[in-house]
Amino acid sequence: MTVRKNQAALTPEERRAFTNALLELKRTGRYDRLVTTHNGFIMSDTDSGDRVGHRSPSFLPWHRRFLLEFETALQAVDASVSLPYWDWTADRTTRSSLWAADFLGGTGRARDGQVLDGPFAYATGKWNIAVRVDGRAYLRRALGAGVAGLPTKEEVEAVLAVSVYDTAPWNSASNGGFRNSLEGWRGANLHNRVHVWVGGQMATGVSPNDPVFWMHHAYVDKLWAEWQARHPHSGYLPAAGTPNVVDLGDTMRPWNDVTPADLLDHRKFYTFDTEPAAAAASQR
Repeated sequence: MTVRKNQAALTPEERRAFTNALLELKRTGRYDRLVTTHNGFIMSDTDSGDRVGHRSPSFLPWHRRFLLEFETALQAVDASVSLPYWDWTADRTTRSSLWAADFLGGTGRARDGQVLDGPFAYATGKWNIAVRVDGRAYLRRALGAGVAGLPTKEEVEAVLAVSVYDTAPWNSASNGGFRNSLEGWRGANLHNRVHVWVGGQMATGVSPNDPVFWMHHAYVDKLWAEWQARHPHSGYLPAAGTPNVVDLGDTMRPWNDVTPADLLDHRKFYTFDTEPAAAAASQR
């Protein structure tokens, strides 16, 4: 069984195996296809029309499935690799371990945001940004420039206390539900704020161009698992018959074989190094 670990606890060997697998996926073109998938959905998901990956109840199961596809691809390169998560309530500064030169590299230079160190720096010749929103082919970051700070433990606790999964109108305007509070369109602005804090490609639809995307979403996924454990009788909503969104038993594009109901129990696929105390399976 795959165990997803806190990135801060990885050994140097585990860091190296993870980054090497990423570079191999990039070399083969598999990585860029994942970036294309994400960008296509973030551009087409709207509050008033069909929405699947963002601004909708299926934000969490969609990204859980997307991360599973990525992790499976990593493990096809190196079976020892699993997807680490970035707990941004604890590792909150530009000096945190994930930004080290032997891992993800640090922030970008002031004049153009270009990341100059680490395995994903443009100068290495191994991380050309091919799926992009402008003409720049290098990885960009502006750590901490876009917002005052990353979400706090207190803000996360407040969101985890919300007892209803989601509410009408099932988009970015939904109030009083866990999903939208976590996604960041309302309330404490958790997930969205982290994208903006990293900056560069992470603040655009091609955010998976930055490898930190996967570690950020692995933590968002972990928070969903923690919420499920705290609220075992509050399942995925809406259940059925809702226009423009993915109901519990609906198939999620671009996959033709998976529904939110299939993804409610993460333990069918992986566990975390610190597991929620209660069973998520009761969400089904």
